[in-house]
Amino acid sequence: MSTHKREIHGLVVTKSGDKTASVLVTRSVMHPKYHKTVKRFKKYLIHDEKNELSVGDSVIALECRPLSKSKSYRLKTILSKGVE
Repeated sequence: MSTHKREIHGLVVTKSGDKTASVLVTRSVMHPKYHKTVKRFKKYLIHDEKNELSVGDSVIALECRPLSKSKSYRLKTILSKGVE
């Protein structure tokens, strides 16, 4: 059994409730027809046990067991604090 967990790097866009934050993850992919780099976005809900995140923070989240219907990531580190 593999113990490798996925890590996502993103930006906190909302504080979604108690101990939850919404993180926007951006990735660059090559367009199949035009061969130009385009941005793709996806939002993940992450678990913030100490309620230390605020909007604009840059974070790393680690995959974990499902904590709720839509939460399967937990906060690993805060890379930089956002400007508020």
